Amino acid sequence: MSCEHTPSSRREFLIQSTQTAAGMMAAGALVSCTTPAAVPATRGRIIGANERLNMAVIGIRSRGMQLARGFAEIPGVRIKTLVDVDENLFADRVRQIEEMQGVAPGTQIDLRCAFDDEDIDAVVVATPDHWHALATIWACQAGKHVYVEKPCCHNLWEGRRMVEAARKYNRVVAVGFQNRSIANVRAAMKFLHEGGLGEVYMARGVCFKPRDSIGRHADGPVPAGVHYDRWLGPAPNRAFNRNHFHYEWHWNWTYGSGDIGNQGPHQFDIARWGLNKHDHPMYVTSTGGYFKWDSDQETPNTQTATLEYADGKQLMFEVRGLYTNDEDGIRIGNLFFGTEGWMHLNGSTWKTYFGRKNEPGPSSEQAGEYADPMNLAGAGGGGHFANFIYALRSGNREDLSAGIESGFTSSALPLLANIAYRTRQHLTFDSSKERFARRGADEANTLLSRTYRRPYVIPNNV
Repeated sequence: MSCEHTPSSRREFLIQSTQTAAGMMAAGALVSCTTPAAVPATRGRIIGANERLNMAVIGIRSRGMQLARGFAEIPGVRIKTLVDVDENLFADRVRQIEEMQGVAPGTQIDLRCAFDDEDIDAVVVATPDHWHALATIWACQAGKHVYVEKPCCHNLWEGRRMVEAARKYNRVVAVGFQNRSIANVRAAMKFLHEGGLGEVYMARGVCFKPRDSIGRHADGPVPAGVHYDRWLGPAPNRAFNRNHFHYEWHWNWTYGSGDIGNQGPHQFDIARWGLNKHDHPMYVTSTGGYFKWDSDQETPNTQTATLEYADGKQLMFEVRGLYTNDEDGIRIGNLFFGTEGWMHLNGSTWKTYFGRKNEPGPSSEQAGEYADPMNLAGAGGGGHFANFIYALRSGNREDLSAGIESGFTSSALPLLANIAYRTRQHLTFDSSKERFARRGADEANTLLSRTYRRPYVIPNNV
């Protein structure tokens, strides 16, 4: 069938408008574009250094539009298509992009239609987390390069399949860990890796972000213009609820992973980067709870996680979702502790202190001494978005400052912490097998994947 951003039939429209219980939206109501899984791996054109790049942005409510605007500002890049299951967003978003690039983008409600468009070179995936992996895999199979938001996956099993798909189909896949393209942050990491603090034995990330109650809401009808079955995608079939939908999906295990998996991945990534670790931790524990509010939220608003590597080095992370002090002036950021001193990293500003007297050392004011030439060549003044475009034009995934392998390894950290929290266990993880070891790990291993709803299934062999 042709790809349209309107319901394919009166029956689909009626179902979407009147659904009040899980199971009423059948898979047969889908608009059926060519399934990308059936597309041969050879699809996808070679991109010339000076050619215009056409992009599609999937998910345009909030972060997706920030990404769309960011890419539209890069010379030689055109946003050709906006994709979203909520048609109510289209008019305003189309207007914004048209004002920026002088040409109005097209719209689609089904991401597979963007994958079918041979003019589109790359896609941006800014959907809810439960869609990240399947959208990325389908895009790779259709010959598209991908920029996917953090965390790149909803569980570890599908994250590994994303890496496999990127390699099998030879696609450039970047993850939205934008700190990796910030010159001052790269300088801080270079300082740590060159032994500036001695041996770094502990990294700490903090996310002190007060969150109000989402309240309680009954299931209800799907809002007009929303294609809810497509929104559910790989997730179980269930009734529409506003507390599972726009943004509030973050606080439901079926779609999100709480603030440790929302804001947290950025600081987890920086912490792992500073420790210079490229594998998974061996031991994981996490405690916390949901305090003060009576609401539909499933994820904790207070959480502490400790992840220990095989050599004993530790990565600690804390979420405080109520009212709190800061930590050395940091509300969202990182601290690193070495055998000779420690580092305060807040955004792109960093300071170091040494010895028992906390004597000041190098800081971001001297970041030029630790400049990373790859970052400047790859991103220039355009940051993480420009780095992705640079890698597309070079045809070399090694030019990415945050490729899918690295992005998956960092995304796995909050997911592992959440499994420890949900099972209330001190877990041992076998990095080589990406499975929990020892007796009693069955429940934890179950949470490494999920049951996918047809036809939104990620196969074992991508």
